[in-house]
Amino acid sequence: MIKRILICTDLDRTLLPNGRQPESTGARAAFSRLVSRPEVTLAYVSGRHRELVEDAIREYDLPLPDWVIGDVGTTIYRIDAGEWQHWQAWEQDIAADWRGLISNDLRPLFSDLPSLRLQEETKQNRYKLSYYLPLLMDIDALQQDMLRRLGRYSIAASLIYSVDEATSTGLLDVLPAHATKLYAVEFLMRHQGFAYANTVFAGDSGNDLPVLASAVPSVLVANADLDVVEQAKAQARKQGTMAAFYLTQGGFLGMNGNYSAGILEGVAHYHPETQIWME
Repeated sequence: MIKRILICTDLDRTLLPNGRQPESTGARAAFSRLVSRPEVTLAYVSGRHRELVEDAIREYDLPLPDWVIGDVGTTIYRIDAGEWQHWQAWEQDIAADWRGLISNDLRPLFSDLPSLRLQEETKQNRYKLSYYLPLLMDIDALQQDMLRRLGRYSIAASLIYSVDEATSTGLLDVLPAHATKLYAVEFLMRHQGFAYANTVFAGDSGNDLPVLASAVPSVLVANADLDVVEQAKAQARKQGTMAAFYLTQGGFLGMNGNYSAGILEGVAHYHPETQIWME
């Protein structure tokens, strides 16, 4: 029987049933049973900032996690006895990528690009510069242009693109190179003593792709868009990590594989002995 397991999950349209597809009855209750086990450490990994994560926990009656990786990987909080503790070690780790600069310092680099529209100030932080952009445009060309501009100043950055399905709007985050969800998950693993063998990540969208295609055992829930499914498969094949990638099929515990049902199916795929904790 497994002694410790770290379950990391995205929120919107992964754990939260706020997409177009239906949620299986009882799936979230089974998820709560699973993560209440003393063997389980739970981390929410989200593009949301702290206040929106707290809103989701209240609105969907989610279990309080042990950790929250927020703002697309630019912040990490430890939650102990209900208290949120900002993990300064993580920000110190990623700060070097931007050579002492913060997001406000980078804005002038892109001010002449008409396709970019700054997101609200509540969605920005010191190491996250976020834009809206139209869906019908050459995303690759835009990202290459932005990376060239950053490169002139030796700024190491990741550009993470995803789509807000609810508004059909493109989202683009400029982050320190080591501030992706993948590096944040691996940082948490290292500092908390978890290996790939006892870690599982679940996601659904474009900003989850770096983790989904990595060596971290990962779950892509059945409600993910087809283009994300194809990108995840292609990247995992290219990186030789298909053994650490699982696309949920549905049918597990009589559920459909969407949202939390997919997380349960994926965890049981990698760790069959955990199924009894879900029933």
